[in-house]
Amino acid sequence: MTAVRKMPATPEALRAVLTEVAPHRLAEFDEARAKATGQAREATDPTPLRVFTEMWAVEVAIERDPDAAALLRTLEHKADVVTDLAEARDIVRQIAAIRRTAAIAAGVLPEDTGR
Repeated sequence: MTAVRKMPATPEALRAVLTEVAPHRLAEFDEARAKATGQAREATDPTPLRVFTEMWAVEVAIERDPDAAALLRTLEHKADVVTDLAEARDIVRQIAAIRRTAAIAAGVLPEDTGR
């Protein structure tokens, strides 16, 4: 994944970036945001909105890197049809690596110090 600047920390800012990089995902974003907002209001707890924002910061970081986004879609498709256990494990490892790199780029996880 190429270097990506830190993601904005608000749903509004994430939506604005998503509009530029992956407008086809706006309906999914809006639906998830409405659900998180409802859960937060119902529970009188901001946790659902925090989880939503962190999750979508990672999704937007992936979408900002077209190569990573395309590879992730390919791997997810392969995961749906793979029958070989070793291949399935490799696919899971690759998906996890893409998501971890995006989470670091989004500021959701700390920089990897290589320890």
